[in-house]
Amino acid sequence: MSQNNVEGEYRKLSRSEISKSLKELKGWSLSKGKIHREFQFSDFDHAFAFMTRVALQVEKLDHHPEWFNVYNKVRIELVTHDVGGLSNYDFRLAKIIDEIAKEMKAS
Repeated sequence: MSQNNVEGEYRKLSRSEISKSLKELKGWSLSKGKIHREFQFSDFDHAFAFMTRVALQVEKLDHHPEWFNVYNKVRIELVTHDVGGLSNYDFRLAKIIDEIAKEMKAS
């Protein structure tokens, strides 16, 4: 991960920072040190198109998700391995993912 200074410094967030940031996201939860969310689309084509759109943004941030796709469902987990926990990059990417999901009418 390059340190492009997205929304503040690139560092591991404290528990209170994680809690505050998580409250700003709808549908995301904390599990095993990662934030995670599942999305559902009308079919595989829409799920794959969503992943493609997310991938383009991921490359811009140089911050890559852990994700899994089966037919019309996509599960995404975010963590910053470089800092050994969650960083501001994870929450920035979650907001971008949410915007794309909203545009593509994910449930």
